[in-house]
Amino acid sequence: MLAAALASLALPRLAGAIGAGSKFRFGQLQLGSGSAWNPRPRALARIAWEIAKRTSIDVELEPSVVTLTSEALFETPFLYLAGDRAIELPSAAGIEALRRFLTFGGFMLIDSAEGSTDGAFDGSVRKLLSAVFPSPAKSLEIIPADHVVYKSFYLLDKPVGRLAIAPAMEGVIRDGRLVCCYVPNDLGGAWARDDFGNYDFPCEPGGEKQRELSFRMGVNLVMYALCLDYKSDQVHVPFIMKRRRWKPDE
Repeated sequence: MLAAALASLALPRLAGAIGAGSKFRFGQLQLGSGSAWNPRPRALARIAWEIAKRTSIDVELEPSVVTLTSEALFETPFLYLAGDRAIELPSAAGIEALRRFLTFGGFMLIDSAEGSTDGAFDGSVRKLLSAVFPSPAKSLEIIPADHVVYKSFYLLDKPVGRLAIAPAMEGVIRDGRLVCCYVPNDLGGAWARDDFGNYDFPCEPGGEKQRELSFRMGVNLVMYALCLDYKSDQVHVPFIMKRRRWKPDE
């Protein structure tokens, strides 16, 4: 009996904080049905690969598709909502779930693929965030170029993607924390690439330099979601880039 008990202590045991469950994983938010909720289906896997290559973050490459009323909503710190047309507002339960997610530590990136700063998706986004955070003040505000999200890993000053039609990023700030970013420049369109290494779309007007900046913006957003303003001064970034033969102004 005693020998058996001692032998059982020697058996390997699962470690809950190690393995696939401990990896960073994008949660792609599905609002509604059809293809409208996923206009850039190859984007997140690609930016996840770039994050794994460029940082020390342990990343699960394939995103998890979640809805606002599913338990999986709270299994990732980072939600990604994309669209290229109008979207329906969630139910009251969905609105409350998203409010709780963002209030208690979650982060959401809203990425417009419609190629416009005032289109139908843009209007839907503003209605959604006004419902999530109803207040006399505007839900969205311009994120200044000196915000830590622009220097959480790379030194950036604007959020370019497939396009560069919006000069600044908008966001929702609650209790000093940026809980939601809204980018109309189609980050996913710059990231998306097929299995043969071909990018789905050209980046306009800046070409491949603009694409590289869009990847850097994606890395910064994830680093901010995970670390907030832990390293807001970021004096170490130029040295990291020099070691990796990258320059902030490239």
